[in-house]
Amino acid sequence: MKLAVGSDERTRLTEQVLAFLGNQGHEVLLFGPLGGEIAAWPIVSQQVAEAVAQGKAEQGVLFCWTGTGAAIAANKVPGIRAALVGDSQTAQGARRWNDANILVLSLRATSEAIAQEILTAWFAEPFDPQEAPCLARLTALERKYSQPQ
Repeated sequence: MKLAVGSDERTRLTEQVLAFLGNQGHEVLLFGPLGGEIAAWPIVSQQVAEAVAQGKAEQGVLFCWTGTGAAIAANKVPGIRAALVGDSQTAQGARRWNDANILVLSLRATSEAIAQEILTAWFAEPFDPQEAPCLARLTALERKYSQPQ
């Protein structure tokens, strides 16, 4: 799978996640310090979200200190459903029920072992088609508020 991956800093966790993704055979597009550029979390989040929304990547992975800011910023881009995830069960639910397309991890709160569990669950869990009506409502809500008033 082609993934957009970004962070506002390069850390041991980001390196471990990149190694895991590579070992799983994913192709990655790197943003921010992971791609050799200095950029703040809103910029990195926008770049990753736009890559996913434009189809340059199928999904994304974002990091910031708490993860909250990156999730908020990414979710401003139409078509993005970024989920801040702290455990494997939340990763499964975000994929199954919300068809989340960007996984957001906290650099502060995510251990390397938990990150691996989260990634494994994220990529193993498909979207449940029975949730399509809820996803359609999200899309309609997004459309309503992205139109000029």
